Amino acid sequence: MSNIVYIATSLDGYIADKNHGLDWLHSTPNPDNDDMGFMDFISRVDALVMGRKTFEIVAGFDGEWPYPKPVFVLSRTLNSIPEHLQDKVFLINGDTEAVTSDLHQRGYKNLYIDGGTTIQQFLQQDMIDELIIARIPVVLGGGIPLFGNLEQPLSFKHTETKVHLNAIAQSFYVRNRAH
Repeated sequence: MSNIVYIATSLDGYIADKNHGLDWLHSTPNPDNDDMGFMDFISRVDALVMGRKTFEIVAGFDGEWPYPKPVFVLSRTLNSIPEHLQDKVFLINGDTEAVTSDLHQRGYKNLYIDGGTTIQQFLQQDMIDELIIARIPVVLGGGIPLFGNLEQPLSFKHTETKVHLNAIAQSFYVRNRAH
């Protein structure tokens, strides 16, 4: 069982710009639509857990729903899912430990954790086992940071870095709990 973050950040560690925009994610030309390992990654997970804000952003994108696995949206305020997503997206509420335990009992063992606040909550509870972070060569100078405050440092071991499109450095880390 593992909780895995797969995300892109700016060079200065932001996941969205000052206006919550994501256009900068596409600032590197990608003429062959290289998925940078996303489909290989998604084949390793059983479901996604994302926050409401991230869900609302993704649901607002043009095109088809991008996730082939069930998506559980953590929200205390969202009451319903758009009709066209009701067989793909499910609302869930509770703290990170309760949600994770519930999903594991339902058979979802490997979870993709997405969304700034959600990732930060999982990190605060030391519940992230892997980080896969792609650094987009853009400095935003502000916005929504990937990382927030922690009571104590969390140690990760770097396992690999891949370079995509001669510009994007994607680094892989696993949680080092030996400390």
